[in-house]
Amino acid sequence: MSRGKICSLEWMNRPLRRSVLAIKLRHCSRNARGVQTASDASINGDQEEHDLCNWDELKFSFIPTDYMYVMKCSSGESAFSQGHLTRYGNVELSPSSGVLNYGQGLLEGLKAYRGDDNRIRLFRPEQNALRMQMGAERMCMPSPTTEQFVSSIKQTALANKRWVPPPGKGSLYIRPLLLGTGSILGVAPSPEYSFLAYASPVGNYFNVSLGPMHFSVEDKVYRAIPGGTGGIKSITNYSPIYKAITQAKAKGFTDAIFLDSATGKNIEEATACNIFVMKGNVISTPPIAGTILPGITRKSIIEVASWFGYQIEERAIPLEELINADEAFCTGTAIAIKPVGSVTYQGQRVEYKTGEGTVSEKLRRTLTGIQTGRIEDTMGWVVEIE
Repeated sequence: MSRGKICSLEWMNRPLRRSVLAIKLRHCSRNARGVQTASDASINGDQEEHDLCNWDELKFSFIPTDYMYVMKCSSGESAFSQGHLTRYGNVELSPSSGVLNYGQGLLEGLKAYRGDDNRIRLFRPEQNALRMQMGAERMCMPSPTTEQFVSSIKQTALANKRWVPPPGKGSLYIRPLLLGTGSILGVAPSPEYSFLAYASPVGNYFNVSLGPMHFSVEDKVYRAIPGGTGGIKSITNYSPIYKAITQAKAKGFTDAIFLDSATGKNIEEATACNIFVMKGNVISTPPIAGTILPGITRKSIIEVASWFGYQIEERAIPLEELINADEAFCTGTAIAIKPVGSVTYQGQRVEYKTGEGTVSEKLRRTLTGIQTGRIEDTMGWVVEIE
């Protein structure tokens, strides 16, 4: 490829690379990089994990691991070719690529968990594959098949298995990306696409030591609109609300809850998690209707709560119902289940029950027990990779 056609992003990443190096020096010690095969990756995965990081101080921040997975769909093709593992590193993009110019891209997120038996488990990865396919259809993109997607996640987790934290210390977060990488100047779908999956060991998204989440209600900025992309994991969904959540955090809140754009009266979701409210024996959550992300943790919690005999309602929830709820909690891959301690709206603060004895704690223990193998998986949700 000619230098005039392809622009390396390395010049953009020099400050990033220095920050990544600093992260590596602070948190990790790694073997020297080298050219290896996939079989070498699994052999190296047997190295002692406990020497890599200070697992007790693990946060939800990026730590580079050894390998990533790459798959291509070239111009004129409608399906992805066989992918492969490669060393984690920078990628090259044309300045005229669809993802850089028009935001044609999707992301996913899922985790690999190490159980007390030292086995590594994925949680419902086929659901992430289906959600990516749904988003790809909306964004006029080809998507990996379910089999290709799940295989890529298994291989990424296995190649980086030495980075899966010990039981109870965190998890290996895996970030799949589907990007329009072909050159396009006019407003149109990209002619070529790339699928990537990389990984990083993480702790909890929100600091557990800080307790439950505390929300402000955002009534001027809307996360999604009817007919938009709020119901898929488009890469364009997040940065437009950075200003609102930055302002909320500057005031001491954990995050912001966004209202529906049609009426401005009903709660929808927070920045990156679904929300549930409880009153009596009824657990309610906003419906999947195009503006709410169909969370996989959300879907699982609805099923788990049904097992326990709670009445589940998926419906529009006026802000007043949240304010008058007995309990509230949020769900998402990054946070699992996190209780809401308070909600503040127009200067008025409402507090909720949290901690031992709450429904959210019972649901959290059950879900994380299934994910890590402490509780028998009777639903076929868990995929063991070793």
